[in-house]
Amino acid sequence: MDLRYSDSEEQFRAEVRAWLPDAMASMPPKPEAEDWDARRAYDTRWQRLLHEAGYAGIDWPSEFGGRGGTPTEQLIFLEETELGGAPYVGVNFVGLLHAGPTLRAEGSDEQRAAHLPSILRGDEVWCQGFSEPGAGSDLAALKTRAERVGDEYVVNGQKIWTSFAQVADYCELLVRTDPDAPKHRGITWLICSMDTPGIDIRPLRTIQGSSEFSEVFFTDVRIPVANRVGEENDGWRVAMVTFSFERGTAFVSELLGSMQLLRRLIALARKSGSWDDSGTRRELAHLGAELDALWALTKRNVTQAERTGVPGPGGSVFKLHYSEVRHRMGDLAMRLLDRSSITLDDDETAEHVRGWMHAMSLTIAAGTSQIQRNIVAERVLGLPKS
Repeated sequence: MDLRYSDSEEQFRAEVRAWLPDAMASMPPKPEAEDWDARRAYDTRWQRLLHEAGYAGIDWPSEFGGRGGTPTEQLIFLEETELGGAPYVGVNFVGLLHAGPTLRAEGSDEQRAAHLPSILRGDEVWCQGFSEPGAGSDLAALKTRAERVGDEYVVNGQKIWTSFAQVADYCELLVRTDPDAPKHRGITWLICSMDTPGIDIRPLRTIQGSSEFSEVFFTDVRIPVANRVGEENDGWRVAMVTFSFERGTAFVSELLGSMQLLRRLIALARKSGSWDDSGTRRELAHLGAELDALWALTKRNVTQAERTGVPGPGGSVFKLHYSEVRHRMGDLAMRLLDRSSITLDDDETAEHVRGWMHAMSLTIAAGTSQIQRNIVAERVLGLPKS
């Protein structure tokens, strides 16, 4: 693995850097956080701008509307857009980072043709219907049932923590198609249109006061068998492909954002006088070094994805350590803020308070830290299952 960029990759970086200012200037003001229709319009507009400029799906095959570039070029693009303060994928993240890559790897030709170009253009927004109230860390315990009736599956059950369900067109949905099979072997991965009759979406309020998550109820929802990805009862294997993308490369922009947040925390420490304490400087330096190491690990994981097409278990190593770094970073921020940590009214300090609250979710989202440790133990270290 070579962590250095080639001349052609640096040329690509320069092209992106030159394109960004005018593209960002053409965007309207960012909408209010809880105006979901406006947020969808804003995020999909940015996606269309990327598509028109040839920056949508940089490492996706050209036959599906992508650029046909490399994962390394995608990494450079994310680095430049984060440094430039460009919009993130927003409500498009499941389609672009989870469902789309899964369809590329596992979908039929018809499914790829039907969905991948639309995802890249910003015409389709996706959500994820995996977790359930009784099936989070132990996802294979899911109970949402799909019974096959002719050329359709009839789905009944409940999902929870479904991001952006209220503005999604499609859902990547895990269902149980064989209740008598061992729990990992009776699951199927389906494409579910969110306007299908029988779907009830109920937003949830988070600790930050936001409502990006929903619980979704399915009552006699009919999904064509043609919307199945992979074979019936092979959904757990397909879901593992989804998770490899979710843990392997989907956190790249968040990591880059954390590097920026740490720089602002250092500036805040200098301004408040906390920088004079050698212990504080040491903690900040350790956090910076660990984020740099995670960036190097990201490059390694991307190199592996470049060779194989799918991120490997290194994504679990990354996700586990990253979530713990963010926990320590949030705790340090709260100590440095002192009494300012109890309010969100000050813009300079509020982002650090929100960052601390967000860090709480990182040891749970995309697989708990306990699950990641099991994956590392079994798939990286080769230890026996307990």
